[in-house]
Amino acid sequence: MKFTKIQGAGNDYLFIDARNKEDAYNWPSLSRAMSDRHFGVGADGIILALNSDKAPIRMRIFNADGSEGEVCGNGIRGLAKYVLERGIVPPDTMPLEVETMRGILSVKPTWDKDKVHRCQVLMGEPSFKPELIPVIIPQAIQHPERWKEKVIDYPLDVQGRNLGITCVSMGNPHAVVFLEGPVDEFPLEQIGPKVERHPLFPRRVNFEIANVLGRDRIKARVWERGSGITLACGTGACAVAVASRLHGFTDDTVEVALPGGLLTVQWPVHGQVLLEGPTQEVFEGEWVK
Repeated sequence: MKFTKIQGAGNDYLFIDARNKEDAYNWPSLSRAMSDRHFGVGADGIILALNSDKAPIRMRIFNADGSEGEVCGNGIRGLAKYVLERGIVPPDTMPLEVETMRGILSVKPTWDKDKVHRCQVLMGEPSFKPELIPVIIPQAIQHPERWKEKVIDYPLDVQGRNLGITCVSMGNPHAVVFLEGPVDEFPLEQIGPKVERHPLFPRRVNFEIANVLGRDRIKARVWERGSGITLACGTGACAVAVASRLHGFTDDTVEVALPGGLLTVQWPVHGQVLLEGPTQEVFEGEWVK
């Protein structure tokens, strides 16, 4: 099986042309094997390019642990690069519409000669109602009606730490915490898995920690559901920017600095979120196991 490794701000995936062979493999098992950074290729997961009757292409995402994700902001930019440069979709397709479990998302590639090096993605509108994320607020707490429409600064106790979480769905669930101390000093490898699998989140959750550096800049780290600590997360950057805008910390356009690079997010408190960032091919290979 041939594959191509593509990264966006350090968030790396293995892309496979799975048209007409969607049912030919156990994709969760294959993702676990290929994503392993010691015995496999090494990646945050695999992304399949598939036929669609609703758009020029359809994507499926399998995380490093084999679980299936709904959408991936860095991954969809990589998919656009993958299918356009290889002629799977005509390279003059503009914008490129991609069918995802989130719905159809629109991608606008930026070309440098014959290579796609950046993309803008309309990521859809964020959702805030607990049942849409989903997040289950215990009825036993005082004033549960406070979090009926939005979950903002909900006090979540994890290993003795009181985390004020703000919950956002970008088609997948996110819990964002704004820290006073540096994100680099936060024990994300310990707290991340506890938040991901907390009973509050029936479908688990992506967990982001953030420092607001100014009206147009945020520094963040991510624990991705199903993959653990990653260098970047597109939907996570969107969730951080949206949560920050809800708090009034930042303006409509913000740069989110992640360990793997910068992503730009625009959200004017209504409508769709616009994500922009780089995409780069690392190498091609063939899986022979």
